Amino acid sequence: MTALLQRLRSAVHARWLYHLGGAAASSMTLSMRRIYIVPTRAGLQCALLLTVMLVGSLNYNLGLGYALTFLLGACVLADMVATAHNLAGLRLTPGQTAPVFAGETASFRIELAPARARQHYAVWLGFQDDDSSVQPCDVGTPPVGTSVLLHATTSTRGWQAAGRIRLVTRFPLGLFRAWSYWQPALQVLVYPAPEQPPVPLPAMDGTAGHGRSPSGSEHLAGLRDYRPGDSPRHLAWRQIARHASRPELPLLAKQFEGGSASQLRFDLATLPPQLTLEHKLSRLCAWVLAAESSAQPYSLRLDQLYIPAALGPAQQSACLRALALYGHSPAAHESDA
Repeated sequence: MTALLQRLRSAVHARWLYHLGGAAASSMTLSMRRIYIVPTRAGLQCALLLTVMLVGSLNYNLGLGYALTFLLGACVLADMVATAHNLAGLRLTPGQTAPVFAGETASFRIELAPARARQHYAVWLGFQDDDSSVQPCDVGTPPVGTSVLLHATTSTRGWQAAGRIRLVTRFPLGLFRAWSYWQPALQVLVYPAPEQPPVPLPAMDGTAGHGRSPSGSEHLAGLRDYRPGDSPRHLAWRQIARHASRPELPLLAKQFEGGSASQLRFDLATLPPQLTLEHKLSRLCAWVLAAESSAQPYSLRLDQLYIPAALGPAQQSACLRALALYGHSPAAHESDA
């Protein structure tokens, strides 16, 4: 019953009091109707002081007391208006997000643009449910804006949506606290966490060595920098010996063209059945990273999904994305950060 009442109160606050809806499809400009303001503790103390001054002026019929009381009261009202206007007109736009591995911290970029011929000072923004994510910023005069990175922890693979963002300011005098809410249409792709410690790569198809190995149909195409995992027999020993007196130079390896290349095949169905699905995906993720670091072409099969053998950032991104979204609804595959 207590949990039900808590959810009901949260729904009433979100829908009725703060008029909070779903995620905004694009950028949003804060209007005065979306800004809420209340006095701070210092503001309440100031109001109490003004009340005492007014009562004293009435009791002793002090003309200067009236003037000072009403002058300070006008300054307080001006501060209330200035605090609300410090948020009004801000244009919020979701930025790009970079994929992360489960357990890492995701960064959501928020672009803030100022109102016309206005500046916004001492604006604090962060996720509503995470006080540790709050970041301060100042937004300069147009067309100069600013961007803020809000960090959130990740736990499971797939798409993770950004939480509701709260903007708060107490500028200029700190007597009032103005705030507003915004739910950006922003999400980050979370890859499976690589298995730790990593399991050695499976046996390769084709030649047993690492990378390309020379055969009768292959010819030397040139030299390249040494990569971890290159076979010792592919090192350019003659050039290495020539530069032995200069240890700062990188090691060189031979690069061949023609013939068939060794390939790694990563297949979800071939993993041990006693492993859980998430453990299998974590192992495949670790294998993809290891194959990229050792420059070995690899393919990936997840049931009906097959990614042909290749190598490079595009191949790694496609495989990690497939692992992150495996088993999710088709709509999730079509989402984009």
